[in-house]
Amino acid sequence: MAINFETYDNDNIFAKILRGELPNTTVFEDDHVLAFHDIAPAAPVHVLVIPKGRYIAHDDFHRDASDAEVIAFWRAVGRICHELDVAGDGHRLIVNQGAASWQLVPHFHVHILAGTDLGPLLAS
Repeated sequence: MAINFETYDNDNIFAKILRGELPNTTVFEDDHVLAFHDIAPAAPVHVLVIPKGRYIAHDDFHRDASDAEVIAFWRAVGRICHELDVAGDGHRLIVNQGAASWQLVPHFHVHILAGTDLGPLLAS
């Protein structure tokens, strides 16, 4: 099934998590942001950070979100990295947009990965 990246899907998994229809292990939450552990972690630390607004990817988030939403989101990412204590040994922030990047959920999100050597940026 192809993912629609042009119209927000109210039934995507993150929308369901935000509505409380699906469980999550919350790491952080405020008025604009929810962060939780990934259910299929790709590293020992794998946290997803999502805005609570209806944004498909980083382009519409940065274009359409209020300044308060954008600031809250990126401050939350920094705070979560600090609270997870991943700054010292290193961590990776990943944002995928669209099918070619393998964005699997059509709701803007950042992956925080850490806890192991993450290797090169892209494998050949």
